[in-house]
Amino acid sequence: MLTYLFSIIAAVGVVAIAALSFRLAGKGSDDRGADGPSAGHAGAMLSALFLVVFAIAIIVPWTTADAARQNTHAESRAVVDAYWAAADLPADGVAPIRAGLRDYAAFVVRDEWPDMTQGKMEEAGAERLDRLRAEVLKLSAKTDGELAARGVVLDQLGAVAATRAQRAADAAATPPEGLLWLTILTGLAVIVFPFLAGARPRGAALIPLAAMAAMLGFGIHLTWEISRAFAGPLAVGPEAFSGALQELARIAGGV
Repeated sequence: MLTYLFSIIAAVGVVAIAALSFRLAGKGSDDRGADGPSAGHAGAMLSALFLVVFAIAIIVPWTTADAARQNTHAESRAVVDAYWAAADLPADGVAPIRAGLRDYAAFVVRDEWPDMTQGKMEEAGAERLDRLRAEVLKLSAKTDGELAARGVVLDQLGAVAATRAQRAADAAATPPEGLLWLTILTGLAVIVFPFLAGARPRGAALIPLAAMAAMLGFGIHLTWEISRAFAGPLAVGPEAFSGALQELARIAGGV
């Protein structure tokens, strides 16, 4: 915060020093008009700054949500692949491991997803994976096929754990600190700048200004709404895991 404050003070100081220097040197001419070069330059730069900040505030959550959506599909796919591979485990381990995989997917959809809208993850999910790994490791493989199946299941459980960790990071991810506040400040500056520059819009001139303010307000609100990957208009839903549960049910009915 102090760094930001010092940078603002330094920038304002540059303007003050430049203004004083040119006044003492007798260069330039007074510029008091709302449509003068100073106001025009400042207004253009404020608009450009707002557009840059607003674009970043939209693009960062958008890309995070897109990556999170792909990751949830990878995680649910690893659960399904582990379920398929479990069919070749020792006979006494097939049912428990498959049941554990179904329970994990159901837990993610039913219990964990609502918490992710707040940027949190349940520790119970990781504990379920740890128990599954321990159960697979305890199975006694008597044939090469069973040994290979155990290795595949462990590999897929490792993939589930890795993608789960990424999902936790995606759930907690937010735009860079201060970006949302900077979006608000630059948006407000763009709205009130004509008045600060000395203009006094009246009558029909207020209509486009009000329309611009309304659209800026909506856009700024949108940046707050989409700041988390699992909440808001861009929210990543549990469809990948819901689909995985349906596929597990289909596999169980056929194998």
